[in-house]
Amino acid sequence: MEIFGTWLAAFFTLGIISFLYRDNAWYKLCESIFVGISAGYWFVTLFWDNIHGLFWERITERHDYWLLIGASLGLMMLLRLIPPIGWISRWPLSFVVGATAGLYIINYFASNVMVQVENTLMPLFSAKFGDPLFSASPYSIVGNIVVAAGTFTGLVYFFFSKEHKGAFGGMAKIGIWTIMITFGASFGYTVMSRMSLLIGRMDFIFGDWLGLIR
Repeated sequence: MEIFGTWLAAFFTLGIISFLYRDNAWYKLCESIFVGISAGYWFVTLFWDNIHGLFWERITERHDYWLLIGASLGLMMLLRLIPPIGWISRWPLSFVVGATAGLYIINYFASNVMVQVENTLMPLFSAKFGDPLFSASPYSIVGNIVVAAGTFTGLVYFFFSKEHKGAFGGMAKIGIWTIMITFGASFGYTVMSRMSLLIGRMDFIFGDWLGLIR
């Protein structure tokens, strides 16, 4: 079974990689199997974790009957499958979208916006507030200055009420370079993460399957 599993994994890996040549039946077969297995896996997982674990058990054991409100909203969403009364599904959908958007705004503001503002307001020459002057390492001092200067010049670039000329235009030009470097670093990080997945698959093909590398 272990050998069969290795050959099966190699079959699907090569089938997905075959798309680099062109779209073909082998790739479509592997893609369809992957999507189908993923959908089935998540359906079973969500059923036992949410419907059975979070809903049924909490109602029968803890008597949290307020969960019936959420269950009724979920059933109303399924009415979309019945065209004459499908319009009813818009009510729970609007409630879920609005509640989720509000929740994510709060979480995003706390985890991203405030953290970024806090990191931007770090002392230039200290490790944290209250430390003596020049208490941080030279590396941290340079990093704090670069972050502060990059944030300020980036905001200057997006200030369109004043024409970008002279010293103001120079700061705006530094700001656009800072933004370009930031986007480039983010894109490079994404590429490297995808490359790590490719390296893992190549290690499987040439190592576990073909045995050419140890």
